[in-house]
Amino acid sequence: MTIPRVLAIVPARMASTRFPGKPLALLAGLPMVEHVRRRVKLCKLIDDVVVATCDTEIVLAIEANGGRAVMTAATHERCTDRVAEAAGHETAEIIVNVQGDEPLISPDILESVIRPLLDDPKLDCANLISSITDEEALSSNLVKVTFDCQMNAMYFSREAIPSLKMAGKLKVQRYKQLGIIAFRRDLLSAYMRLTPTPLEAIESVDMQRLLEHGYRIKLVPVISNSIGVDTPRDLQQAAELMRADPWLSHYVAKQ
Repeated sequence: MTIPRVLAIVPARMASTRFPGKPLALLAGLPMVEHVRRRVKLCKLIDDVVVATCDTEIVLAIEANGGRAVMTAATHERCTDRVAEAAGHETAEIIVNVQGDEPLISPDILESVIRPLLDDPKLDCANLISSITDEEALSSNLVKVTFDCQMNAMYFSREAIPSLKMAGKLKVQRYKQLGIIAFRRDLLSAYMRLTPTPLEAIESVDMQRLLEHGYRIKLVPVISNSIGVDTPRDLQQAAELMRADPWLSHYVAKQ
């Protein structure tokens, strides 16, 4: 049996509303997006990694570190559209979208989102999730998700779901999406042709577009210590955690 080629695409742009220029913010001497690229390359199931951006500064930074980056349109409102555009110029059956603001991502976790598509040829999309506290459920920076009994996504929101009022009585565990999503190539191509949807816009969540058009998204729960860097304060927290991170020595030489 031929093993499908797997490509990871890291979308990044300088014009972040909450933290402008964050892809090139330095951590342990490297731009944040470069940490993501190098860590993704450590995953044994990924054949290649490319950064997709609309900013020349990011392309130059990645190339200066020996990586590969491609320019995409500056008009994309969703990172999945950016990933889909970049994937159109590549040859791979499985595309993994890895957010460029996850500098502590574990290479092992990436295998967890790829493996379901390798094991099930009928599965077109898998999305990593991890548990959160009630306090974290209140943060609009985290995309929360609910799912059915087969672990298929039912709804994504930046609000606290399910209801804080009732879930507390029932002790329901809440989950967030990690922004690490594996797509079958055909589905990713279809995503760009789908009409953007009302709930996608309201929640500002890419995956709502697929749900509203009737597609299935398999959720894969994992334990993750990674944090998404959305603000300068998050960057400080990431810097502190990185000092003790076991993966850092795999791709950054000691000074």
